[in-house]
Amino acid sequence: MLPVDKRVREVAVHDGAIPDEMLRATAPYIVRGLAADWPLVRAARSSHDAADAYLRRFYGDATVHALLGHPAIAGRFFYNEALDGFNYQSVRARLDGILDELKVQATQERPGAIYVGSTTIDTALPGLRAENDVDLGGRDALASIWIGNRTRIAAHYDLPDNIAVVAAGHRRFTLFPPEQLANLYVGPIDFTPAGQPISMVDFHAPDWERFPRFRTALEHAQVAGLGPGDALFIPSMWWHHVEALDRFNILVNYWWRQSPDWMDTPTNSLMLALLTMRELPPAQRRAWQEIFRHYIFEPDEANLAHMPAQRRYALAPLDEDGARILRGQVLKRINR
Repeated sequence: MLPVDKRVREVAVHDGAIPDEMLRATAPYIVRGLAADWPLVRAARSSHDAADAYLRRFYGDATVHALLGHPAIAGRFFYNEALDGFNYQSVRARLDGILDELKVQATQERPGAIYVGSTTIDTALPGLRAENDVDLGGRDALASIWIGNRTRIAAHYDLPDNIAVVAAGHRRFTLFPPEQLANLYVGPIDFTPAGQPISMVDFHAPDWERFPRFRTALEHAQVAGLGPGDALFIPSMWWHHVEALDRFNILVNYWWRQSPDWMDTPTNSLMLALLTMRELPPAQRRAWQEIFRHYIFEPDEANLAHMPAQRRYALAPLDEDGARILRGQVLKRINR
């Protein structure tokens, strides 16, 4: 365990509804017992078998994406030693088969690692949310389920805001604010285990000689220990390392964005910036840094006042029609 002293703050809610302003927060928080009354949580508190049986009530014949790891990885899904692949096998399998294997592995002294990640609930377990759900004030959130045994997922960020609800087992989250990027020693951004870049630091055995600035990251870390029914709010872009601590674990999470659906992911801009700006001479990079500051990161209405509002084109406030036009212009430039 890492020596992290600062714990994520805990808040209380009434009637199981999280206030809207809390769903737009920029710092993490825990809501203890938010899902304590879920039938799934009650079943999980009873036993592994009861939670397993409850899930199967909603299962049809859907397949899921699962990661399978040898006992030697000790649940840490990561790169292989050469960094040209990964230390696990990725498969598509029936969910009931995965549940069967979890029962088998639960009896083993050194179990293999099993991780079913980010599976859309309404597809894999239709009807589950009718009995087990969180009131998000009408937000059209993507609800996913995560099932597995003892696993460790490297620190990463997600673009959407996130409510993570532990339904079975216990989890430990270690969180870092976005500005700790440089101290987390992040790996490739285009070759990743699950789509997001991850910290290369092994949180159970940090290599302090190789990753000395990780000590600084830990000074800013917050830790959250969650049990069945507890929920954690993870703001957009916060780094989080996730440990599932029991032989059988279930987590339900909800992702939503505070921006309109028609907005593209900023990751596209990052990849284009790598393609178009990173290798420019230093003076030109500084010039583009000023352009981005002026138009994107510190926009000021006064800087546009010399143009009529109806003639600002791409600099006008963006809406769905404007986004479609701008996207077309970008694609046209790329395909020249």
